[in-house]
Amino acid sequence: MSIFDRIHHVAIICSDYKRSKKFYTDILGFEVIRENFREERNSFKLDLKVNDLVQLELFSFPNVPHRPSHPEAAGLRHLAFTVDNVGLTKRILEDKGIVVERIREDPYTGRKFTFFADPDGLPIELYEA
Repeated sequence: MSIFDRIHHVAIICSDYKRSKKFYTDILGFEVIRENFREERNSFKLDLKVNDLVQLELFSFPNVPHRPSHPEAAGLRHLAFTVDNVGLTKRILEDKGIVVERIREDPYTGRKFTFFADPDGLPIELYEA
């Protein structure tokens, strides 16, 4: 048994704060909890509500390096969100101008899934609940 209850948040560093803020709030629909500018770091920190248990933290820093590869860089590989209907969610995102990969089926669970990317190329998975 794990000593941890659940994931509280996932932190994402973006290269263009305004563009990423618009993507995560206006396009994906995450609610802003709080937004702070950290003058000593010349950095924004945006807390976003995924649901009542999980948050995303969006950070900006000057001159951030690009992701080394897509998606098999060491470290976090991708974010995955459960949705009730992958096909419907895919169409909603595509109607907002987001390129979404074809829907596939997980060979081990039989669940449908697909991927799209945030403005910095971070892979985001939709996984059917």
